[in-house]
Amino acid sequence: MTRINSAGKKESKRVPYHFGEKLRMVREHKGMTLKVVAEKAGVSESLVSQIERNKVSPAIDTLLALADALDINLEFLFEEYRRKRPVKITRSDERRTISEDDVIYEELAVSDRSENENRFEAYVIKMKPHSRTHRGSYGHIGWELGVVVKGVITLKYEDEVYELKAGDSASFPAGSSHMLENKMKENAEAIWIVTPPQRFTE
Repeated sequence: MTRINSAGKKESKRVPYHFGEKLRMVREHKGMTLKVVAEKAGVSESLVSQIERNKVSPAIDTLLALADALDINLEFLFEEYRRKRPVKITRSDERRTISEDDVIYEELAVSDRSENENRFEAYVIKMKPHSRTHRGSYGHIGWELGVVVKGVITLKYEDEVYELKAGDSASFPAGSSHMLENKMKENAEAIWIVTPPQRFTE
């Protein structure tokens, strides 16, 4: 397909995103003609028509101008693209890590900031002998779910103590004080999911 930039130059390029239907839908809903939108965006009426029919892919400055002319945000235009690419891969050698004394947290996944109330983080907790976590000592908002995959980990939740062996899992509201401890002489590991994110928040 042909790509036409705001200067009117043609470039041979496939159209990766289809904004046309949405632009036309909004324009018609607002009762605006192609001519009006073109004048507001500072482009030709023919170009707007071709973009609406997905015949060309607009340059970013043209897309911004059209979005401004129609008073719509880019998130609306790109949401379909995001839905079609929901899988995020974190390679084992690309995990972010955080160390707290003898406890290491390796990030498995963290949800996008735009997810709002559905945000979460998942990580591997690696605990050396006689180590313990600290951040949950006073509690925080949200919920936690974890499963021990190696060794034995002691979960202290308020005044209760639970011993979790490999394969055991625990879930709880994070508002109360809680702590994980490895009392053994061997290393221990667990996979933990927290919502909303507490450690990997950047």
